[in-house]
Amino acid sequence: MEIWVNPACSKCRSAQSLLDEAGAEYTVRRYLDEPPTASEIDEVLRRLELQPWDIARTGEPAAVEIGMRKWPRTAAERDRWIEALVAHPILIQRPIITADDGTAVVGRTPEAVRSVLPSD
Repeated sequence: MEIWVNPACSKCRSAQSLLDEAGAEYTVRRYLDEPPTASEIDEVLRRLELQPWDIARTGEPAAVEIGMRKWPRTAAERDRWIEALVAHPILIQRPIITADDGTAVVGRTPEAVRSVLPSD
């Protein structure tokens, strides 16, 4: 299991606490220090069953600067969105947890985090 975090984010810290309490084994990826590639984002989106605009933080200053909110949310524009997330990883919603079973979640709620924990 891997969790993409921004250490300054309270939702990320909460998700890590829940994983720790559950005794989960996971790797932390500080995605601002080690930005994901386009192919990694594409793979995470596949696992999340979402599109890049679904995980974009369009209220961030970097998104406002590039006018992201006005971008079309279409298949033809998908790569543009992914490239923006690669160029500005701060725009990626967090935390994202990729589970060992191939699933993934945006772990913004305790329920979402618990959904990727292995059931005993």
